[in-house]
Amino acid sequence: MPRGQKSKLRAREKRRQARGKSHAQRSDEATTTEEELPSCSSALEVPSQSTSQTESGSSLQASRRASAASATTTTTTSPGAVKTSSDDGEDSQDEAVSSSPEGFSAQSSESTSPAVKVDLVEQFLLHKYRVNQPILKKDIEKILGERHQGAYAAILEKAAERIEVFFAIDLKEVDSNVYEFVSKLNIPNNGRLRTGRGWPKTGLLMNILGFIFMKGNRATEEELWVFLKLFQIHPGKKHIIYGEPRKLISKDLVNLKYLEYRQVPGSDPPRHEYLWGPRAYAETSKMKVLHFLAKAGGTVPSAFSMYEEALREERARKGGAGRPGASATARPDSMAPSSSTRSAR
Repeated sequence: MPRGQKSKLRAREKRRQARGKSHAQRSDEATTTEEELPSCSSALEVPSQSTSQTESGSSLQASRRASAASATTTTTTSPGAVKTSSDDGEDSQDEAVSSSPEGFSAQSSESTSPAVKVDLVEQFLLHKYRVNQPILKKDIEKILGERHQGAYAAILEKAAERIEVFFAIDLKEVDSNVYEFVSKLNIPNNGRLRTGRGWPKTGLLMNILGFIFMKGNRATEEELWVFLKLFQIHPGKKHIIYGEPRKLISKDLVNLKYLEYRQVPGSDPPRHEYLWGPRAYAETSKMKVLHFLAKAGGTVPSAFSMYEEALREERARKGGAGRPGASATARPDSMAPSSSTRSAR
C-alpha cells in the first residue's frame, strides 16, 4: 500500500478513536447526572453535628444525593428530563427534551413500581412549579397510567409531601381538575422572589429561621455560614437554586424584613448577627417552624429542645389575639430592634 494512503488511513483511525472517546465521556457524564435526579426525599439524612444544627437542619439534610437535590440540575436525555441552570441569574436553559405528561408517562411505563411513580410525579410537579404552569389532574393521570389510578391520591400526597418538606410549598387543590403550589411564607412571586421561572426560596428561609431560633433567637453571621456550609451553601458561590446565597440572605431577605441583620452589641472588632425580622413574626411562628422541621425530620415538634418556648409564644399569641391593639408579632425582649440594624455589605 502506498505510503500516502497508509497515512490517510492512520489519520482516519485516530479521528474515529477520538470521536469514540468523546462519545463515551458524554455518555458517562449523562449517566452520572441521571443518578442525581432531583428528589426532595433524598434530603432527609442528617449529618453528624451539634444538637442545635441537627435540629434546625432537618429539611436541608446533606446526604450525597441531597446535594444533587439542592443542585436540581438534570442533563439526561430520558423522556421527561429537564435541563436547568440557576434561576437566580435568570439563565435557566430550556428543557433538553419533552417535559410533557406524555414524556413522563413514557418513562413511567418502563416500571410498575409505586416508588418510581412517586418519583416521576414529584419531578413533574417540580417542573410545573419551576415554569409557572398549572398542574392538571389529567396530566398526573397520564403519568400514572391505568394500572395505578387507584393509588392516585396516595402517590400524589407522597410526592407533594416530599416537595413540601424541602421547599416549604404546599400543594393546594384549586378545583377538581387543577392544583397549584402555595408558599408557606409570602415571599414575592409565590416563593420565587423574582418574576418568571425559578425555584422557591421558602425552604431555605424556614431553615434559617429554625436555626436562629435554636441558637437562642439570634445567630452570628459566622455560625449561620458554618451551618449552611454543611448543605453545600457557600457565601460567594452561586447555588443552582438560591443564586448567590450571601446576596439572597443578607440583602434580599433582610430588605424584605424576614431577617434582621445587626452588629453584635459591644463587639470589637465588629461582628454581626441575624435575628427574625418583623415580617417573619407576622407570617409564621416558632411553633409553625418547629412543625415544618419536625415533618421534614420524621419526628414531632415536642422532640425539639426549644419546644416549650414555642409553646409559650403560641399561647401568648392566642391569649392576646382578642385584646384591642394586641399584636400577633410578639418579639422577645432580647429581639428589640437595634439602631445599628442594616443590610450586610
